[in-house]
Amino acid sequence: MLTLLRPATGEVRAKGVTNAPNAVLHPWLRAELTAVLATLPPVTIPDAARPPLARWATWLGHEPRDPLPPLRLLLIWDNLAGHLSWSIVRWLLQHGVMPLYTPLSGSWLNLAEAVQRIIARRALDGHHPQSQEELITWLDDTVAGWNADPTPFVWHGKRYERRQRARQRRRGGSPAAPADVRLFAA
Repeated sequence: MLTLLRPATGEVRAKGVTNAPNAVLHPWLRAELTAVLATLPPVTIPDAARPPLARWATWLGHEPRDPLPPLRLLLIWDNLAGHLSWSIVRWLLQHGVMPLYTPLSGSWLNLAEAVQRIIARRALDGHHPQSQEELITWLDDTVAGWNADPTPFVWHGKRYERRQRARQRRRGGSPAAPADVRLFAA
């Protein structure tokens, strides 16, 4: 399943495929990112006046050697060989998209892979597909259902708050308990 995720809204763009060589991935990615970029407001302020995280130099570590359009989007993906292809990387840069790569063996940092697991689990729950086409249809339908009521990925959300409360209970249960309790053995 080819997948793009916008964590702030939880929106998923996905397509079920039987295989994903560059000849399949790159055209799909270009089309989807073109649609995403079309929804973004135009950049009207000069690069020097933009916040540091909205500048190429912040992510490249230097000013771009060649003129680039304004930075509009960060794309986080893993280190698959197809993602490192100069043709797709050049296209991304020319369209204001900065590709950022997860570390080797760090695909768990890519939220799109977490969403893929959730969607696949929901699509297959109690079902046994008889063909690839049936599976792809189920995945596509599940993505449509997800997007009808997407789940944004919120840092320091409800799960974080539950962990904080549990940590507080272990420390004594009271909000008045010291924040950092250290026990010493004599």
